[in-house]
Amino acid sequence: MIPDVRLPSPLVELRDDQRLGGRGVRMLVKRDDLIHPDLPGNKWRKLHLNLRAALDGGHRRLLTFGGAYSNHLRATAAAGRLLGFATTGVVRGDELAGRPLNPSLARAAADGMRLHFVDRATYRRKDEPEVLAALLDRLGPAYVVPEGGSNALAARGCVSLGEELRGRADVVGVACGTGGTLAGLAAGLDPGQRAIGFPVLKGGGFLTGEIRRLQEAAFGGPRGHWLLDDRFHHGGYARTTPELRAFAEDFGARHGFVPDPVYVSKMLHGLFSLAQEGFFAPGTTVAAVVTGGPTG
Repeated sequence: MIPDVRLPSPLVELRDDQRLGGRGVRMLVKRDDLIHPDLPGNKWRKLHLNLRAALDGGHRRLLTFGGAYSNHLRATAAAGRLLGFATTGVVRGDELAGRPLNPSLARAAADGMRLHFVDRATYRRKDEPEVLAALLDRLGPAYVVPEGGSNALAARGCVSLGEELRGRADVVGVACGTGGTLAGLAAGLDPGQRAIGFPVLKGGGFLTGEIRRLQEAAFGGPRGHWLLDDRFHHGGYARTTPELRAFAEDFGARHGFVPDPVYVSKMLHGLFSLAQEGFFAPGTTVAAVVTGGPTG
């Protein structure tokens, strides 16, 4: 639907024996951030089947949800501009309404997205039928894409990510916000491969049930071998620590791009920490999925 989408995304090797613990572990990076210049990260995989469903249903407006630093809001706004959809983003936190827009929200607005800020209590109830109906009544009819873009269509759209990594790695790591990418990634891998998800939210273990629900909806049941490691959230969504900042800066100096602090830095820190802990057997090849755009 969008020209010049770069698939399969590039897969390149990192040379970093020191950070990998000197155990013969090999690290690759899957550069899903390079799929399209206007669609941050891997979001095209999650969006394209939803966009097709919207078109097939006669919708010309998309309504979706996200936090202030949501890559999904940015991607939905960009896709709307490129494909001629009107877009509305419901943003968590009505206290943000009177403040200058951060770069993520400013980019979404520049791409034509109407931003509607709601209080956090209402946002938590956004999936309740009466709350959603009230939003649509106020903001206008639309095809609704859930927070983070994660639904059955998104999970199916991410199967290709796993398929592109078949035979290329033993373990695949990915950051998790809502679980849709991991649900599809795991389904696309070979039976001998496994995926590790790194929640970026504090208390992200709840995603276990959400990923199972997504796989049930998308594929009729569990698919693939996957697990979550929720130790690397660094305080929660869009939060960071001096340790994480130092890691990202060092990674950038070593490898030429600084991973985004909300998602990718946390996942990479998790994978390198597991390597240093001896979690991976000698000779293991690990692929890290870069789902968000680098900051430099």
